[in-house]
Parts: sequence; structure tokens; C-alpha cells
Amino acid sequence: MKYQVTKSIALSLLALSVWNCKTTDPEPTPYESGILILNEGNFSQNNGTISFLSRTGNTVATNIFQAANPSMSLVGGVQGYTEVNGKGLILVDNMSAAQDKVEIVEAGTFKSRATLKTPDIENPRQVIAAGPNKAYVSCWDVSGDFNAGTFYKDPGYIAVVDLNTSTLVKKIPAVKGVEKMVVAGSEAFVGSNAYSGNKTLLIIDLNTDTEKQRVDFGSSPEPIALDANGKLWIQTGNDLVQFNPSDRTIAKRLTFAATPGSVTISPDKRAFYYTLSGKTYRLPIEATAATAANQVIARSFSSLGIDPQTNRIYGSVVPSQAQTGYVVRYESTGALVDSVKAEIAPSGFYFR
Repeated sequence: MKYQVTKSIALSLLALSVWNCKTTDPEPTPYESGILILNEGNFSQNNGTISFLSRTGNTVATNIFQAANPSMSLVGGVQGYTEVNGKGLILVDNMSAAQDKVEIVEAGTFKSRATLKTPDIENPRQVIAAGPNKAYVSCWDVSGDFNAGTFYKDPGYIAVVDLNTSTLVKKIPAVKGVEKMVVAGSEAFVGSNAYSGNKTLLIIDLNTDTEKQRVDFGSSPEPIALDANGKLWIQTGNDLVQFNPSDRTIAKRLTFAATPGSVTISPDKRAFYYTLSGKTYRLPIEATAATAANQVIARSFSSLGIDPQTNRIYGSVVPSQAQTGYVVRYESTGALVDSVKAEIAPSGFYFR
């Protein structure tokens, strides 16, 4: 009996030892926490990429999509990126007809999951989360002749992507030159770029993926973000408009001397940062007039982003579309942190 008990204990210890050898902590994903730099690339060369920059280092990991998928390449300009429930969506705009696409990847590793191609995706411009496993991709549709005034198809559309199946489930007719979108409650507010000629804000019901209403504006509306009070801010020409999503009224309108560039909201949603006339400014949402008194940085950038974890300001510098650009980091006070080399034409950021 004693021998049997001893043998049983020995076998149990052996089994536990084998189990411990086989179970190890999962390796951390390479892009778990940091900043993704969206490099648009040179449109005529289809060489857009995505880089990764850690918060504590200043070395950029380049072309991380191809690094994770050696036999694949984006082959186009990177127009946008977002993540929905662990899946990343990369918008790729190719200069050749019928070559546009959306690459769906695992967010932490950038391993490819699926590719949505034309005719599902034509000239993708922006992507947002529209549900737990649903994304909206704004698309101009097939483009025409810019010189003839027929470049933007009327209407463009919003591609509704089911991320459970990685498929397009619907195209919602939108507005000409459809681009920026912001979600407020169960609705998506959809605008267009300044060159489209469209002057209406489209409102989409997220539950039914159908048009709900259109609101007229004096010029092309470009939704930016919701502020801390739940108001939607919209850029339209030289104006920033505070819009009430619930009753569709304009709360206030701030008019600038020129069109602000690279407008982005702070992590606490209580101020906007924007570039104007070669400088970068901060504008509180309580402001009643556009003012140049709140200068933060004495230079402007091609694009701006603010890290929600550190409140650092990120600005991209594009010397030309044919050479590598830079990302410059500042503290929220405007104090310079550092400058790092990115890839060709850095044009946006995604903070993880």
C-alpha cells in the first residue's frame, strides 16, 4: 500500500512537471502599446506604409504590415486606419483603377486576416467603428475627371463591413466626396471634403444602416469630434461649428481669418488643437470667438495627434511626397521632446 501511494505521488509530480513545461506565458504582441504612424506615401508610386513608434523610444519600426506578412504588400497610399474589437482596418488607395482595398489585420501583430477589394471598395477615405463588430468605410466610389468637374461620383457610399465574417454587407448611398464620419449615440454624422461641392451633413442610423436625415450647411461640412459636453464640432470653410446632435441645431460658430488645418481634439475633449498661418494653437471648447492668443507651438504640421496616455502632441512633417518625413513630439506645454524619422509622407496617427 505504501509503495502504491509513493508511486501515485511520483506520477502526479511527474505529470505536474510536464504540464508546467508545456504552459508558458503568452509572448507580448509586438505592437501592443504605442503609436502607429500612417504614411500616405507617394500616390504615383503606391508606396504607403504604416510605422510603429513606442512611447519611450525613438526608433521607428517601418512597414510593419509587410514585416508581419512577408509575401504581401499594401501597394497603395494609406488613407486611414482604425481598430474594432481587436481587428485593424487599413484603407489603401491605389492610383490604378480597380486596385483599391481594405486590409483587415490582427491589431496586435498586423497579421493579415482578410482583404476587401474593388468593386466593394473604391477610393476609401475614412474608417470608424460602427458597432461591436461593424465598421463604416467612407468611399468616393469610382473617380472621374477632375478638370471636367466630374471627379466625385454623386453619391459616394459608406461600405458596411461585418468583422465577424470580414465581408461587405451593404453600401449606404452617401454624399458626393464623402469623407469624415463621427459617431454620436446610435447615429453617424457624415460629411464630405471641401472640394466636393456638397453642402449637406448626412445622418445615418447605426441600428438599421440607413439614411435618417440631411442637414444643410453653407459649405462642405467636415465632422471632427464630440466634445466633453456631447456636442459635435464641424469644420466648414473658415468656420468651426458647434452642433447639437440631439436637436440638429447650431450652438455657436467660430470664424477664423483663414481655414484651420489639422484640427484635432484633446484627450479630455475640452479643447481643440489646430494649425493656422505657420503655427499651432489650442482652442478651449468654451471659446466664444476664434483667437490667436493660445499659441502652443511656433510652427505648423501636416497632421496633428495627441496621445491620450501622455497628452503629448505629435506633429508630422512632410518635406515632399518623394522622401521620408518626420514626426515631432512635444509635451502638452509645447516643450520639444524629440524628432524621429518616419516613412514617406506621414499623414496621421493611431494611438494604442
